Amino acid sequence: MNLTTEIFGECMVVHAPQDMGREQADRLENFLHTVERIQIVLDIDDVEQIDSVGLTALVNAQENLRALGGDLKISTDSAVNRKILEITRLDQQLEVFDSVIDAVKSFR
Repeated sequence: MNLTTEIFGECMVVHAPQDMGREQADRLENFLHTVERIQIVLDIDDVEQIDSVGLTALVNAQENLRALGGDLKISTDSAVNRKILEITRLDQQLEVFDSVIDAVKSFR
């Protein structure tokens, strides 16, 4: 899976695909499991579709990163994506930030 990434010190920012349905969510989770960094910010601003498999992938990725001493944080200014995280109460499990910069800074 080719995803746009950026490195900020020890943190990697990953820009999520537009579709986080079953196929893409599995690929995203596998991608996050294989990267060298353990402090990940997932930018979901451009995500247009996310289903339960996509949400589960986020939780699984966070658990895997935390087991390694890292963490997964979410960045989005999309009202729709924020609402999905609120409705599913994932905003209580995953730290959600309005901007990539704020999420990256939270690792320091």
